[in-house]
Amino acid sequence: MKVVEIKKYGGPEVLKIGSRKIPVPKKNEVLIKVKAAGINRPDILQREGKYPPPKGASDILGLEVAGKVIEVGKKVKKIKIGDKVCALLTGGGYSEYCLAPFTQCLPIPKGLTFEEACILPETFFTIWFNLFIKNKIKKKQKILIHGGSSGIGTTAIQITKNFGLEVFTTTRSKNKSIKCKKLGADHSINVKNVDFEKLVKNKTKNEGVDVILDIVGGDYVQKNINLLKRNGILINLGWLTGSIVKINLLMVMLKRLTITGSTLRAGSLKEKEKIAKELKKYIWPLIEKKKIKPILSKTFSINNVKDAHIYMFKGMHFGKIALKF
Repeated sequence: MKVVEIKKYGGPEVLKIGSRKIPVPKKNEVLIKVKAAGINRPDILQREGKYPPPKGASDILGLEVAGKVIEVGKKVKKIKIGDKVCALLTGGGYSEYCLAPFTQCLPIPKGLTFEEACILPETFFTIWFNLFIKNKIKKKQKILIHGGSSGIGTTAIQITKNFGLEVFTTTRSKNKSIKCKKLGADHSINVKNVDFEKLVKNKTKNEGVDVILDIVGGDYVQKNINLLKRNGILINLGWLTGSIVKINLLMVMLKRLTITGSTLRAGSLKEKEKIAKELKKYIWPLIEKKKIKPILSKTFSINNVKDAHIYMFKGMHFGKIALKF
């Protein structure tokens, strides 16, 4: 089978098309003939040597795919050969065939293409776990979502808006800011022109927000702490501008804040199974009713995977990027 391999760490040029044997599913796994795979920021980090796969995971990039099931393990339930699924992986998505635990596979929502379906698992699992399972956000709360034009951002905006929150988001261009408003953000801030801390304080009459979802890090962290209400929650899911920061912990203590984060990839099978079940119950119906949609920015052929990584690195996308087989 055709795969994307990395012989050494580095820039997009290290991505090479190679060939490997088709894997055989274990008792709780399915073998998927991949039609499309999603590209995520962790793929970039792994390519650069900054995010090694967990023990036992494939060394091939790719954390989410969509395709057809062509083989099932002996203990697989409720999935049969021929089913069209999208799946969350710990690796192996940039290949013509991949393995996935059957508990991390979901039926492709009605009306979606393989390219649209392949960009669902990684961000939807991440957002659902962090906002609804781990931290239990509530209707009418205020949330600030940094990086609103990213895969995480576009997903979070739509989900939180559908669940009744007031949504603030930040972007780095006027065009992306407008698009975030169209997705459902109540307040979309272009940080190149506006200080988001001042604007959010003004819009909330200095009360601040209940929850902040941050993929930026760096000097955003102290501003986030300043903006959170008493008992507020700061959820860190990335660090585009730096993971090592200086903050005033006194504010964390006085306001009784919670600072947390997670890496979905290292989570347990049981944890991911719970997320999958809840997504199917609460989110998949909203997708099929077109109240929530996957935001596909661009699709690249697997042979042009280098160009896809460059496109993401330059921040040219709004939403997510897919690889097509």
